[in-house]
Amino acid sequence: MPEIRSNPVTGDWVIIATERARRPEEFTQKTQKPPLPAFAPECPFCPGNEDKTPAEQFRVPAPGGGWLVRSVPNRYAALAPEGEVERHGDGFRTFLSGVGLHEVIVETPAHHLTTALLPVGQVEHILVAYRHRLRAFYDDRRIAHVIVFKNYGEAAGTSLIHPHSQIVGMPVLPGQLRARLEEAVRHWGDKGECLYCRSLQEELHDGTRMIAENASFAAFVPYAALSPFHIWIFPKRHCAYFGDISDSEVSDLAALLREVLARLYVGLQDPDYNYVIRSLSPQEGAVRYFHWYISLIPRVTKSAGFELGTGMFINTALPERSAEFLRGVTPGA
Repeated sequence: MPEIRSNPVTGDWVIIATERARRPEEFTQKTQKPPLPAFAPECPFCPGNEDKTPAEQFRVPAPGGGWLVRSVPNRYAALAPEGEVERHGDGFRTFLSGVGLHEVIVETPAHHLTTALLPVGQVEHILVAYRHRLRAFYDDRRIAHVIVFKNYGEAAGTSLIHPHSQIVGMPVLPGQLRARLEEAVRHWGDKGECLYCRSLQEELHDGTRMIAENASFAAFVPYAALSPFHIWIFPKRHCAYFGDISDSEVSDLAALLREVLARLYVGLQDPDYNYVIRSLSPQEGAVRYFHWYISLIPRVTKSAGFELGTGMFINTALPERSAEFLRGVTPGA
């Protein structure tokens, strides 16, 4: 019989469709991605084409010259960097001026590589760039919330193949974040504990949905995963602000993120995916009710009318079996 599981972090009810559940290997990528060259002359993110992007804002330099990671303004930014945030309305309808920051983080000079195949040290450089740009965005008094995210593959919404992530600073709190904050504050008020710390504690104790862990982080499929192979990576140290991550934690996160992506790459044959870093601002870094984390969603299914009409999700993969499958994958070197 199907189960309707409650996700305490998101507040969602999720239908775990046990009667129509598919075997984990059935979610593998059916179409193989074509091989890519290490350098593409027309690609604005390839080395030597730096003049094809807006002015560089940050780089991790390469020994001997060049760069390992660089961050540039998005040429097709969702928000405009100039101007002040102004609120307009007629008492019912409201709009703000579309002011904000939007950058692209070019993750490697190599056009053909994905994060799952990068050396762990290169993933560290990417995370260092995330931390630096997140802090810089929050230095802008107009910015209320910053999101770091990666789209990988056509089904995930990517438009340029060269490995990259994006970071957006906006003058408002997104509704999804506000909903999660409400759940976190409610749990803190009812139980006197961090909802995220408790969730991590339960997953570590149960173990059936764990994928991998190290000294600083744990990766698992949530009990009420919203979709097949939905993965969370939680820091073991309570902290609400990603910008407060230490250098040693950057190293541990790089190792675990790369391992999880490599397990997906091998086990599901390089699926498209999105990941996002959910974090509060530096002013809220010490709050006791929220915990920053990474949400990783392989794009192996599509939402349809039921999800759109109810806001509920139907997951056709049993979370425990998904985690077991990924634990059994050899991620490679």
